[in-house]
Amino acid sequence: MQSVQVKTTDSIYPIIVGENILHELTTILATLEPSKVLLVTDDRVDQLYGDKLLDLLKKNWSTCKYVIENGEASKSFPVFYNIQTYALKEKLDRNSVIIAFGGGVVGDLAGFVAATFMRGIPYIQVPTTLLAHDSAVGGKVAINHPEGKNMIGAFYQPKAVLYDSSFLKSLPKDELRSGFAEVIKHSLIRNETFYHFLNSTIKDLSDLTSERLSDMILEGIKIKADVVSKDEKELGLREILNFGHTLGHAIESQAGYGKISHGDCVAIGMTFAVWLSQKTYHHHLNYDEIVKWFNQIGFPTRIPTSFSSEDLLNKMLSDKKTRSNQIKMILLEKIGVTTSKVFTKEELLTLLEQWREMEEEEIV
Repeated sequence: MQSVQVKTTDSIYPIIVGENILHELTTILATLEPSKVLLVTDDRVDQLYGDKLLDLLKKNWSTCKYVIENGEASKSFPVFYNIQTYALKEKLDRNSVIIAFGGGVVGDLAGFVAATFMRGIPYIQVPTTLLAHDSAVGGKVAINHPEGKNMIGAFYQPKAVLYDSSFLKSLPKDELRSGFAEVIKHSLIRNETFYHFLNSTIKDLSDLTSERLSDMILEGIKIKADVVSKDEKELGLREILNFGHTLGHAIESQAGYGKISHGDCVAIGMTFAVWLSQKTYHHHLNYDEIVKWFNQIGFPTRIPTSFSSEDLLNKMLSDKKTRSNQIKMILLEKIGVTTSKVFTKEELLTLLEQWREMEEEEIV
């Protein structure tokens, strides 16, 4: 078991990583002395582990459980409203604690409920997916809107993050791949050595052994924790975590949330961002090697042909980080070192079309 601390302006909290450490949750809760605990999870996680965690919690605290449907579609206002209603009916108060037990959807949704219920009550993240090693850290909580991903939300830090890596054993391959996209992102933006390790070691998802996963999770969390500690509310440095996400979120929204996994969308976004970095700064970033590696792992590296570039640009313009009708792209100076550049819609549309035409020619 290992621990990393996240320090923000108003709080310090631990991220505890290890195998079979779920029992540590009782130690964390004991320091909070909750009047009641609300466990929020999804139907898939509930079927596998819900009773185990509920039994653990009920030994010491009055506990209730709310189960959402698995998938991005649950990160919506109606589900958010329903959980708030349930919490009120169960008579949660300001001394109650919410446990977010699941992947990124559960974490974002339950965290936003915690941030807004009675103007904010404590919550703890207990992620169960590889993707959530990223989303559970940093306090960004939100729900989606048809006009954009995570458009309604808050910055609200958890009291702790407990990452029991044993949950990863039950992950389907597509979810494992989706989470691995964020691991790759962390290496590309912050740690060249880590990137070369991943590139040389992980040629297929079967190469993601338990030991390697634990090391990758810890390294990714350290990178995320360091960035969040220096810029809690995305006023500067934290923007680098959006590498691959500006286009990725647009594809995700255009497809309809849940139709293409978050990680696959981010992989396409990172592919474009690497190409755009090379073209803009004339630095050699081994674009072809990255595309080949992504394809080998199973990531898509091209935008679906049915999606128009114009529609995607309009989605990108509605992104929270867009200013004055211009789009800021997080790019790479080199592997492990980021920069950014602002493009007008027309400039980026031309470049996106150029990239797509080049990729289509490669197919032919």
